[in-house]
Parts: sequence; C-alpha cells; structure tokens
Amino acid sequence: MKLTNNVSERKAVVLTANKFEDTEVLVPVFRLLEEGWHVDIAAPNRNPIESEGGYRLEPDLTIDEVDSDAYQLLIIPGGYPDGAPFTVSKIQKAQEITQAFFANNKPVVSICHGPWLLATADVVKGRRLTSYWEDGVPDDIRGAGGTWVDEEVVVDGNLVTSRWPADLPAFCREMMKLLRAGMEPVV
Repeated sequence: MKLTNNVSERKAVVLTANKFEDTEVLVPVFRLLEEGWHVDIAAPNRNPIESEGGYRLEPDLTIDEVDSDAYQLLIIPGGYPDGAPFTVSKIQKAQEITQAFFANNKPVVSICHGPWLLATADVVKGRRLTSYWEDGVPDDIRGAGGTWVDEEVVVDGNLVTSRWPADLPAFCREMMKLLRAGMEPVV
C-alpha cells in the first residue's frame, strides 16, 4: 500500500521499518494526506514492512535514498522496542537525516520509541521532550542531554513529541499547528 499524494509541493518523510506501531504511522500520514501533503515512507530496504497489527506497507524509498533537502517534515514513529524504532535508530543515514532537519530548523515529529533516533542522532541536548516511559527511552534522552517529561505532547521549537498511541490527537494537533505556522500559503 503506497501512502502518497502527488498533488503537493509540501513533502513529508516517515523513517520506519518492520514492527512499526500501526497508528503512529497511519494516523499522522492520513492527517497529512488530508491536508494535501505528499508523504513518503522510507525503510531500510524496499521490501514490504509490517506493523505490530499486521498492516503491510510498501516503502516508497530506502532510508539511504532520502534527500533531506526534498522534505519539509520528518516523522519518526515508534513500534516494538526491538522493532522499527530500534532498527531505524542504528542506521547512520537516519541519524544524518535527523541532524540535517535540526540543522535547518525544519519540523520534526516523533512519538513513543521514536525519540531513540533523536537521542542517537545527538539532537536532544538542551531540549524538552517526551516519549514512551519505559524500555530505557527516557534514560537515553537524558543521557543525550535532553529533559524528559511525562506529558501527552511536548513542543520545543521545531520538535513535537508524544508518549504513545493514546496521545495521537494531541500529537497531530500540535504537528499541524507547527506546520501551519511555518508554511506559506500554497497557490
């Protein structure tokens, strides 16, 4: 299943892999598609990936093929601790993409175990954020110099983070606010 909409100049990329959390990918993607965004799913390779609940997605490109300059939004969802977030956080190119977004002050949204990539990419120092509260994610955020808080959604500059699927309404609301604040009208 390809989740793209080719009518827009506004482009987002999702960095994920096998064992992603269904709603943490699908809900933000569908919300963006509803607003006319083009959304690409990037995975370690082009083989179909499967969610925790059995949904299958065909990646649009590999993480190595992502050109961060081509996108205005980076989405880093969660999933099983030994699944997508762990896999993606260990990919050097995923770390470089994340660093490029922060270096250019572009919007980044991450939920659940996704902030592992933020910690691994060394972009959380001095930032306030949240994540899933177990599996060592808060410790890794603190270890990378970030301030971890237990709130449904945290906005710190260009970064929006949430804890888990139940926080998706607040997560998507703040994601859209951030995007609307930074986007010029499309004519």
